[in-house]
Amino acid sequence: MIFWQKSMDLVTQIYRASGNFPKVEFYGLISQMRRSAVSIPSNIAEGYGRRSTGDYIRHLQISVGSLYELQTQLEISKNLGFISELEFDNQYDTTREIERMLLSLVSKIKSSSSN
Repeated sequence: MIFWQKSMDLVTQIYRASGNFPKVEFYGLISQMRRSAVSIPSNIAEGYGRRSTGDYIRHLQISVGSLYELQTQLEISKNLGFISELEFDNQYDTTREIERMLLSLVSKIKSSSSN
C-alpha cells in the first residue's frame, strides 16, 4: 500500500526535522509531532490487520485525524521558526497527498460495501 509507505517515510522526515528543535520542546511539540506521525501508519496497519471493513474504515479515519494534528503541529513549528518554509512546504505537501489517498480509499470502501 503506497499510502502506508508514504506515511512511514513521513515519520522518518518528522523524526529528523524535530531532532533539530530546541531541547526544551522534547516533551512538548517534539513529542506531539512524533506521536501524531507514528499514529498514521500504525492505524493504517492495525485497521488492515483487523480484517473487518468497519474497523479498517475507522482506523483509516483515525489516521486522517492524526494527519490533521500533524499539519497543525507543522504550522506551529514553522511559525516558531523551528522549521524552514521549504521544509514546511515539503512535509505539508506530503501530509496532503497521504490525506487525499486515505480519504479516497475510505470513500471507495464505503461505496463498495454499500452495494
